[in-house]
Amino acid sequence: MTLTVTVNRATADGSHEVAVMVGELLSEIMNVIGVQAFNFGLEEATDRLTNFLSQEKYFVFVARNDDGDAIGFVALYESYALYAEGSFGTIPELYVRPEYRSEQVGSQLISCARSFGTSRGWKRLEVTTPPLPHFDKTLVFYEREGFAVTGGRKLRMTL
Repeated sequence: MTLTVTVNRATADGSHEVAVMVGELLSEIMNVIGVQAFNFGLEEATDRLTNFLSQEKYFVFVARNDDGDAIGFVALYESYALYAEGSFGTIPELYVRPEYRSEQVGSQLISCARSFGTSRGWKRLEVTTPPLPHFDKTLVFYEREGFAVTGGRKLRMTL
């Protein structure tokens, strides 16, 4: 049986179900790398996402199966840089629940992100993947979707 997927833009009312999937994503990453890399609280994440969505600082698209269950999401925010010739989109999170992987759900989410970015006049989309062998399949997925490796590594500094 073929999976039918619908993708719609999330509203602040859907913050909790997206935050649950963010928790699943972060938990999966930490289990793979064996490091407590993120401090995640469901209530705080839900409140933060509600605020971001309400202020249109963050854009989220949720994929749903035939039963209307959330099975994945992609999040985007607008960035600006001279090297990028103006505004562009950054994907901080993309997640598909494990049982729906290899069902083209991720491809549909990227397609939605691409269309949304085009509608906003963005010149490009950027995403960062960890430069670890554990995430080689993630890199292959993004390359298959048309992303190109540009070099460098994502770094952070806690303020």
